[in-house]
Amino acid sequence: MAIEHETTKLRVIMFPYLAYGHITPFFEVAKKLSDRGFSIDLCSTPINLSYIKKKIPHKYSCSIQLNHNFHQILKDTKPDVLVVDVMQPWVAMVALSLNIPIIRLCLSSLAMCCYFGHFHYKPGVEFPFTAFYLKDYEQLIEHPYDVDVNKEGDRVMLVNSSRAIEGKTKILPTGVVIQDLEDAGDMEETELIKRLGKQIEHSTLYVSFGSENFLSKEQMKEVASGLELSNVHFIWVVRFPRGEHVKLEEVLPEGFLERIGERGRIVEGWAPQTRILKHPSIGAFVTHCGWNSTLESIEFGIPIIALPMNFYLDQPMNARLLVENGVAVEMARDGYGKIHRGYVAETIKDVIFDEKIGEDLRKTVKSLGENIKLLREKEMDGVVEVIKQLCQKNQSKNA
Repeated sequence: MAIEHETTKLRVIMFPYLAYGHITPFFEVAKKLSDRGFSIDLCSTPINLSYIKKKIPHKYSCSIQLNHNFHQILKDTKPDVLVVDVMQPWVAMVALSLNIPIIRLCLSSLAMCCYFGHFHYKPGVEFPFTAFYLKDYEQLIEHPYDVDVNKEGDRVMLVNSSRAIEGKTKILPTGVVIQDLEDAGDMEETELIKRLGKQIEHSTLYVSFGSENFLSKEQMKEVASGLELSNVHFIWVVRFPRGEHVKLEEVLPEGFLERIGERGRIVEGWAPQTRILKHPSIGAFVTHCGWNSTLESIEFGIPIIALPMNFYLDQPMNARLLVENGVAVEMARDGYGKIHRGYVAETIKDVIFDEKIGEDLRKTVKSLGENIKLLREKEMDGVVEVIKQLCQKNQSKNA
């Protein structure tokens, strides 16, 4: 996929990781760079690109090209720079063999990168920031991003974040990018949005654990029981692994759907998350703390109830970062990492019904979201300058 502009001078190829949660932010960054005069090629699999093609706004329709033969594209297009997902460490050798400078784009929090990177490069040395830690049941894995910043051509890393969130460390943030509301599904008023329109402000809980996290039957029952005990209105998005034919009634407590009645709505598969989070009746978001969901919640000023699901990914560290920023509370688990209905109900009631806790979170997350918006264009302009400098340096070296 390529994005062009009348004043285009530099050509950029962007190569995201294959997961959907990675290609969408890459697409949003591509649009930002296109607006600033770059020609962009977005490279991925045919399946991913067929989906993204439907999302290309009209103003980019002449400048976004979809490509899936990566190595041949690099040889044919001879781009000025390659922007690659940090989850694709092998790409660096291909790019450098063709003398193409490379920039990494990290779609997780910088806190996660720093934490895992610290133990990779400084084993046995305690992490210096006590707010960031892993609990006993959360696994410490090998640093997932094999980025050697000392290698030529591998010295710049962009982060889908903002100084408003992670300003204590010197970073090159893209300015937070999230999916445009126009790309978030049918803009006609859905049944879910109509339902939210009947609720009072900040009264409804939104619950979703992302597209790649699946709760066990035991976890489903504990979350459901906690929602029932909390007495809040809620929308809960549930997903089952592809190919598994599971009836919702089989994984919920007996009689649950009848007891909650109109107070709750369970959606199987997909829901228009950004549109839901933007609705004024949403009072909090129970999330696995995937970085995209986290940023969307902050964007719309929604307090977060953090419940990390994959302990070996970035989710636990994202949860600690959100708590440190005062925009989230983390839901307790037992010493083995198990979810309990009592913890679920107690945390939800604290955020939705306790005026001080809920209001403090709302004020903080609203302020953070406003700061992010103020910095967004300035931070992306900073990215543009770094890309230009890198390309100019490479051109001079090869002259």
